[in-house]
Amino acid sequence: MNSNTALICLIYLTSALVLTLAGRDFYQILGVSRSATTNEIKKAYRKLAKALHPDKNQDDPDASQKFQDLGAAYEALSDPEKRELYDRCGEDCLKKDGMMNNNDPFASFFGDFGFHFGGEPQHHETPRGADIIMELTVTLEELYNGNFIEITRNKPVIKPASGTRKCNCRQEMVTRNLGPGRFQMMQQTVCDECPNVKLVNEERLLEIEVEVGAPDGHKSRLRGEGEPHMDGEPGDLIMVFTTERHPQYTRKGDDLYTNVTISLQDALTGFTMELVHLDGHKVSVTRDKVTWAGARVRKKGEGMPNFENNNLHGNLYITFDIDFPKQDFTDEEKEALRKILKQTPNNKIYNGL
Repeated sequence: MNSNTALICLIYLTSALVLTLAGRDFYQILGVSRSATTNEIKKAYRKLAKALHPDKNQDDPDASQKFQDLGAAYEALSDPEKRELYDRCGEDCLKKDGMMNNNDPFASFFGDFGFHFGGEPQHHETPRGADIIMELTVTLEELYNGNFIEITRNKPVIKPASGTRKCNCRQEMVTRNLGPGRFQMMQQTVCDECPNVKLVNEERLLEIEVEVGAPDGHKSRLRGEGEPHMDGEPGDLIMVFTTERHPQYTRKGDDLYTNVTISLQDALTGFTMELVHLDGHKVSVTRDKVTWAGARVRKKGEGMPNFENNNLHGNLYITFDIDFPKQDFTDEEKEALRKILKQTPNNKIYNGL
């Protein structure tokens, strides 16, 4: 090891020690490297938030603290300005500058995760605003690799206003006295008096995660981002994924399909070629025997990642088409081909359907 390499290692170890002494190691908490991208940090947080949520770990006395540490790590590293300061001098610098507000990112991360941990199904006793369903076009590359998409939403938000209003109106049965021994039951509308409110449009930047292997038509629910309700809770915003047509690949479940046109020469003599996959890696295809039109090759494990288990992949099916020569052959060339191919006429007539 030369002196320059040794010096670099010493500086790195010293920096890591300073960060450890200055507070929590947020990179270690999230399980990412110090060179991790923002998308990698978000993916790590989302995965760990599901696993470490206190509702899912009620037997662990440290569950709440672990979840708080995770939230602090995400808050610091997902913001470029905070991350730069943290990398320089650790968590204490963030606290001194008042940059750690201890917000709960779980509650606002993509609106909400849209799942619950155990217990009975939730029933809304209060009124809810309408859900909004939007179509989001995603590419096959995004579904293969995963991605985060930012959308701008102009959302009506309830704000306080002067005065009061009738609220919580309901139908109640009341008894009306019509005279001695005579009563009448009747229904009437009864309302409460509530502080007045108004709707104000606000522009919000939302992030939608395209999860690896998500199927076409997959729905991502953002809690509370739908239509507001004056006397209750807002509805949800539901994003429905629609897969954009790809120029090379077609998806069917976890399998991918593509067509390749080869020359007649390659079809007869064999060939080696490479396909560029959806994440940029090369898939090699080699044929050392005759390839006929419509022949199909299966590349195991080169399909889409499975949505439930990203470690599992479907297959890639490659169908070959033959590009025949366009020029005419001379009589000598035709005779040479007949000698090479040694085929007899086979004019069989049949119903191919």
